[in-house]
Amino acid sequence: MVKPLKAVIIDLVIRAEEFERWYYGSAQDVIARAVDGRKVRFPASILRPYVSHGGISGRFRILFDQNNRFKCIDRIDP
Repeated sequence: MVKPLKAVIIDLVIRAEEFERWYYGSAQDVIARAVDGRKVRFPASILRPYVSHGGISGRFRILFDQNNRFKCIDRIDP
């Protein structure tokens, strides 16, 4: 039986200069507050497809498996 994935919704605004620290490896994880109040920690590398010259901005859904391992991320509100 396949267990359902857990979803977390987060709003992010990260300036390009700030994201560079993650991109170049001086920081590996992002810690954010989900819209439901939970504190969420995830690898910064999952955000790379969403980086623009201005940084990262928008609402995202992150899916985790039952062992809290990252599965996928999508932007749900640009």
